Amino acid sequence: MSTTQMLKGIIDGCLLAIIHEKEVYGYELAEKLEQYGFDSFSEGTIYPLLMRMQKEELVSSTLKKSTAGPKRKYYTLTQKGEEELQQFIARWEKLQSNVNHCLRKQRT
Repeated sequence: MSTTQMLKGIIDGCLLAIIHEKEVYGYELAEKLEQYGFDSFSEGTIYPLLMRMQKEELVSSTLKKSTAGPKRKYYTLTQKGEEELQQFIARWEKLQSNVNHCLRKQRT
């Protein structure tokens, strides 16, 4: 299984967590992901996810002036997005615990 396949469901939660920190635009999200070690995600990968999240009412967007070029679309979490982030964190903690338990058993 490739890293990309493993990350498929996880990246949504990571995007919600980053957007939770502050209002952010697409390119900035790609930069943040790269800072966290996710180097395989470009803007082209992120924008379809953001559009889906907006359709699901997890995020909202606002166009704002940019100091360099055209207006930028900034994303913020909605109440539904906040709730989804909390649910993701709970699911992630349980999954992480289960996987770690399984891997530790394999080493003994």
